[in-house]
Amino acid sequence: MRSLFLPAVGGHIRWIDIPGSTTGPPHVYVHGLGCAGSADFIHIATQPSLVGHRAVIVDLLGHGYSDRPADFPYTLHDHARTVADVLDHLGIQQAVLVGHSMGGAIAIVLASERGDLFSHVIAAEPNWHAGGGLFSKSMAEYTESEFLEHGFDFLLKGYDPAYAARVRVTDPRALHRSAVGLVQATEPDMAERFLALPNHRVLVVGARSRPYEDEEVMRAAGIPVIGVPDAGHDMMHENPQGFADAIARSLR
Repeated sequence: MRSLFLPAVGGHIRWIDIPGSTTGPPHVYVHGLGCAGSADFIHIATQPSLVGHRAVIVDLLGHGYSDRPADFPYTLHDHARTVADVLDHLGIQQAVLVGHSMGGAIAIVLASERGDLFSHVIAAEPNWHAGGGLFSKSMAEYTESEFLEHGFDFLLKGYDPAYAARVRVTDPRALHRSAVGLVQATEPDMAERFLALPNHRVLVVGARSRPYEDEEVMRAAGIPVIGVPDAGHDMMHENPQGFADAIARSLR
């Protein structure tokens, strides 16, 4: 586990850096709401179809092993800037950016603001528009004080055990602010930003999630859409090999 202190934030962001033996670009992984790269992507980066590529697996602030600064806004833009800080610190450019769910939205914002860092942007079931998804919407319905007082514990009891295990170690304040950021989204929104990116773009969708929002819009724009069989939204855990193979196909 490596770390970088961010003076403007007052905390450390942490990531796992898996060395690679190939000459191809490094892969950068950004996780979803209430999750952690350290829980979601190590077993992906080491699948046979991806092994050999350097992998930078980030835990966003407030998530996983990263610090939880109370004054950090945790918006999509703020998360994107901290990931960019890591890549600038490492001197990485022309990377393959992989983002899942909220991480997909963050990846799109990041690529639209720092296109010099990436050659490929692979978005796995990202949040396209304002309004949020199933989890973020229910979190954002609380005020921050209500969420900290009782909303976090109440929602946690209703989550699938696999998701609950990751959410349990997420800072509740960071979780709520991140959820609110997803619901508010950005202007232009992630779908419009994704369509405008000059990078090589791919949308990855779990077969059980179909029909996925705006999938046909992306196809019509010439953006490849790759399905992960035997998986829904949590495709990294439901079919790790299938998800890794989808990333590998995205690069061909």
